[in-house]
Amino acid sequence: MFDLILYEPEIPPNTGNVIRLCANVGVSLHLVHPLGFQMGERRLRRAGLDYHELATVTEHETLAACLQTLKPARLFALSTKGTRTLFEQRFAAGDVFLLGPETRGLPDTVLRSGALDGILRVPMRKQNRSLNLSNTAAVVLYEAWRQLGFPGSG
Repeated sequence: MFDLILYEPEIPPNTGNVIRLCANVGVSLHLVHPLGFQMGERRLRRAGLDYHELATVTEHETLAACLQTLKPARLFALSTKGTRTLFEQRFAAGDVFLLGPETRGLPDTVLRSGALDGILRVPMRKQNRSLNLSNTAAVVLYEAWRQLGFPGSG
């Protein structure tokens, strides 16, 4: 249905939460190295509970290698630098979402690479900086899934 890419994730519980989210929504997760943790780390496993076995998680050495594997029809970055909200975008099956590291977001080289079909943001109050990575992933995946009518849900 969709793919989610975490570019150089740093915080194990965030990635564990995203693994659990992807298992529940039916989204494949792609992790781009370097990771700020080991995949067997206790905090990662605890946050993901027993969903690790239910999720499809693939590691990639670089973003270029990840995109070469996925060959996305459309790739959307989520960034506070986005000029449009994700709620202004119509999503389709096969879309891929890209989120950056927790402490610094996606680098300008990625945002200006030309590989993106859009840079979207999650609306929030003006005086605030950003949302937690796993919260952002949940908002975008559920909005995209909602637009498709929640296929496969029970």
